[in-house]
Amino acid sequence: MEALPLGTLVNVVTVTIGSLIGLTFKRHIPPRIHKTVFQAIGLCTLLIGMQMALRVENLLLLIFSLLGGAIIGEGFDLEKKFIFLCEKLKQKCNSSSPTFTQGLLTSFLIFCIGSLTILGALEEGISHNPTLLFTKATLDGFTAIALSASYGIGVLFSIIPLFIYQTSLTLLAKAIQPFFTPILINQLTAVGGILILGLGLSLLKIKEIRITNLLPSLIFVLIFKGFL
Repeated sequence: MEALPLGTLVNVVTVTIGSLIGLTFKRHIPPRIHKTVFQAIGLCTLLIGMQMALRVENLLLLIFSLLGGAIIGEGFDLEKKFIFLCEKLKQKCNSSSPTFTQGLLTSFLIFCIGSLTILGALEEGISHNPTLLFTKATLDGFTAIALSASYGIGVLFSIIPLFIYQTSLTLLAKAIQPFFTPILINQLTAVGGILILGLGLSLLKIKEIRITNLLPSLIFVLIFKGFL
């Protein structure tokens, strides 16, 4: 039995610590400042999304991936199911945060969708070198401070999908490494960037977008791999 990946464990610890620091700050931030900080996070989310989206390798396949993801996501109404699970989780931890679901989803996408996540997990799984994930862990820790100061405790619970996703990639690295070509990683990053852009628009209340119902778009990128 393989040991749990050190890079992911450190990543979980830094996000946890960052989230707790952010939650402490949140209690002492006046509502006026909190509103502006929330807007600043929305703008930063837009920037992150744009940077990731510009990694696109094939624009047509990006469009088809988003269309396919939207059809599947709306067909199964993933947004409704995700909100239901988050509400159950809120009840379990006795939270009344109105941004719990938004915080968890935003954090998951920022922490888990990107080239550094995939490359770091594959590198640790194949060569047992967690350096890239240590770098990611540091960045995620500081990001968690800002996110949790705005969205509350939902950010802390993003460690659950973070741990499952990165651990799975690391443990399966030797088997899936040939599949994840640089072009595919860039395409996944670009689609993830579009989703994060949508989150930014929602956070700034420019346009409400059902991001959860677009998550299957990432699966369609894998399905269309043969065209890359």
